[in-house]
Amino acid sequence: MSEDNKCDGKPLIVLEDVWKIYKMGEVEVPAVQGLSFKVMPCEFISIMGPSGSGKSTCMNMVGCLDIPTKGRIQLEGRDISSMNESDLAQIRGKVIGFVFQQFNLMPNLTALENVKLPMIFQDIDPMDRDERAYDLLKQVGLAKRVDHKPKEMSGGEQQRVAIARSLANDPDVILADEPTGNLDTKTGEEIMGLLSELHTQGKTIVMVTHDTKLESYVERVIRLRDGKIMENGE
Repeated sequence: MSEDNKCDGKPLIVLEDVWKIYKMGEVEVPAVQGLSFKVMPCEFISIMGPSGSGKSTCMNMVGCLDIPTKGRIQLEGRDISSMNESDLAQIRGKVIGFVFQQFNLMPNLTALENVKLPMIFQDIDPMDRDERAYDLLKQVGLAKRVDHKPKEMSGGEQQRVAIARSLANDPDVILADEPTGNLDTKTGEEIMGLLSELHTQGKTIVMVTHDTKLESYVERVIRLRDGKIMENGE
């Protein structure tokens, strides 16, 4: 499929009147309330809002880490709202790549081993895993750091490893949760430049952040407050 065709067509992600309600004893606490929006293939969007606005809850549901209390979420045309954990795990492994604020690297593994890890769960051939992991680390500028463990790398380098890992299974969607939150300004700009480059290569990127300075990197901003959409950028 050509890049142009890949970026056309039906929405990749669709939320329809999505609610997530947590029970605290007898009290119901709505984390998100009636979210409805679409993400098209190859879009770079940001879900923005202050702490407690519901943006991380929203990302967890889009990322198949949680399911809504009510409403519907479609990912690549499949309704993930009521899937069991096994089916959600399969979709997470194949369709979605995650980048977290805390990097979430395995501390006892090298950069190469961390990037290979998602491929193991998809039964990719060991020789192919080694080659692909090295190529991805080279792509993010870490060809000379493949044998280093996280404690031997800077925060920016660890986030680059995390981005390489998110690409391990060639996912259609990258979900980035506060990707610059633990980085200084210059390193944060480098990471955003890397995400922008991946976007130009055809990746769909959904970024969650409270940092309004990152708006300039994205095509559309969805603003949340108190679990509701204040603006969806359309």
